Amino acid sequence: MLSFPSAAHGLFMSFCVAFSEPTFRRMACLALGAILASGRHTVTAMLTSARCVISGHWSCYHRVFSRASWSLWPLGKILARAILSWVPEEESVVVAIDDTTAQHRGKRVYGKGCHHDAVRSAHKQIVFKWGHRWVVLAVMVKFPFVRRRWALPVLVALYRPEELDRKERRQHKTPPRLARQLIAVLIRWFPARRFVFLGDGGYASHELAGFCQHYARQATLVSRFHGDARLYEPPPVRRPGQPGRPRVKGRKLPTPEETVAQSRLKKTTVEWTGGTTRRVGLVSGTGHWYKAGQGLVEVRWVFVHPLEGRHRDEYFYTTDVSLSPEEIVGLYNRRWSIETSFQEVREHVGFETTRQWTAKSVLRTGPWLLGLFSVVCLIFAEHARTHKVRVAQQPWYHKAEPTFSDALATVRELIWSETILKQALSNKGVQKLPPLLRETLLHHLAWAA
Repeated sequence: MLSFPSAAHGLFMSFCVAFSEPTFRRMACLALGAILASGRHTVTAMLTSARCVISGHWSCYHRVFSRASWSLWPLGKILARAILSWVPEEESVVVAIDDTTAQHRGKRVYGKGCHHDAVRSAHKQIVFKWGHRWVVLAVMVKFPFVRRRWALPVLVALYRPEELDRKERRQHKTPPRLARQLIAVLIRWFPARRFVFLGDGGYASHELAGFCQHYARQATLVSRFHGDARLYEPPPVRRPGQPGRPRVKGRKLPTPEETVAQSRLKKTTVEWTGGTTRRVGLVSGTGHWYKAGQGLVEVRWVFVHPLEGRHRDEYFYTTDVSLSPEEIVGLYNRRWSIETSFQEVREHVGFETTRQWTAKSVLRTGPWLLGLFSVVCLIFAEHARTHKVRVAQQPWYHKAEPTFSDALATVRELIWSETILKQALSNKGVQKLPPLLRETLLHHLAWAA
């Protein structure tokens, strides 16, 4: 019987309800292998890393992604519940929305398209690459052992090219519409929680803002804004018996750019990326954002002029007009943690190294690896409740707090000591290893990658 580390046992066993017993056993072995694997994260690499606990033919493990009967939705709900347990109930749950493109070669790969690569692109040069574009919702969690918040992915959706949707006779959904679908799922799963969703410029859509305004009791959107946005007063009250169609908007208000040109900056200190602070100048206002055919959305907008550093001027907005300008800027700057998570998923979890190409395996493997990132963070946080957190120091810089690489190395060491070696205790060579030597070997083995 496969055993899990004590810090991971409860979390792993909570996922068993989404699988049959044989599939769960194989999936657990693949998860352990994916955590232990370095470099490419193909199914074969996972099996090689966890070959001490693997039983059965290797083809059975390949079929877990391509043919086995299981769904990602129950796993997402279980993972979201585990992550939300780290957020106090009286606090709003901050959720970052973003998309990332994972490069994938091959002519027959399902869902592949040519997408904008935000990592390699600059303001004057746009780079495209072929691969899968994933829309991700990540909950921002403040663990006790770190200063900045970690972005843990909970829900993921694949953006399909318009040609593929047309071929499969499916309604085409843009990334903002996919994000709206994931938001609807999240607020339906947890009706008692209040969520604040943070989106970059790609999710500064009027449609998404209108959706959050419709569910204002549970959802608030904070995103970038347009300096030339059309703002209006609400429509006047219609008099009884007044002829004609009712008005959909009131008097036109100055655009944010026009308001900023006629206003003085309010100098203040706001929360910045990485848990730091920065001096900025702010101008804010309120109005009803209008788009033809979609009605009015009441928003509070903020203009930000950094007084330190080399950042550009920015406009932000929120659908919760009760938020102060400082809170809006501070909330949006927390969104940067999801970019860090994307980088670490690529570097340590092999997000771009999979070789799946069929529809079912593609739709499962990407979200599974992103969820595995969150699982490793949760196991590390549970282990940190009762153990001292170790931080790997490098000779060229000092690291004040743990990062995901430290979390991954700690979880690997737990798996080696409490799972792999426990299965190998029948080997006389392992039994003869002195305890200090075995601990030293495990430490260097876990931190090698």
